[in-house]
Amino acid sequence: MSSVDDNIVISLDEIQKELLLTNLDEDGKLSCLKAFKVARLIGKKPKEMSTITKSMGIRITNCELGVFGKLRFQDPNIQVYNRLKQNYMGHKTLECKVLWDEAKRSTLKTVGSTVKNSDIQVSHCQLGCFRTKNGKKA
Repeated sequence: MSSVDDNIVISLDEIQKELLLTNLDEDGKLSCLKAFKVARLIGKKPKEMSTITKSMGIRITNCELGVFGKLRFQDPNIQVYNRLKQNYMGHKTLECKVLWDEAKRSTLKTVGSTVKNSDIQVSHCQLGCFRTKNGKKA
C-alpha cells in the first residue's frame, strides 16, 4: 500500500499527533473508518491520511470495501451488484467514493461484501492508499 504521492510531507502538531495515536487499534494500526474520523478531527483531507500515517510508520488497515485488511464480509448482495452494474454502465472498476455513495442506499458492510465477493475492482482510495488495485477475484 503506497501513498498517492510519496514526496509530499504533511506535518502535524502535537495535538493532531495525539488525536491520531489515540485512535489506533491494539496492533498500532488505523482502521479505514477511523482514518476518516481522524482526518476530520485533525483538520486534514481524507486523501492526506495515507501520507500522514506512512510518515509516522502507521499502517491503515481494514478497508471497508475489502481491498485490504482482515474484515469479515457477508455474501454479496445481488441487488447492490446489479444497481452498481446498471448505474455505472457495466463498469467493473469503480472509485472508492462511488461505492461509499452507494452505501448510503444500503450499508457500507453490504457494499463492501458485494465488492469483496464479486468482480468489481476499487480504484482511487479516498484515503490516498492506492489509485488502482489489481488482482481481485474474478
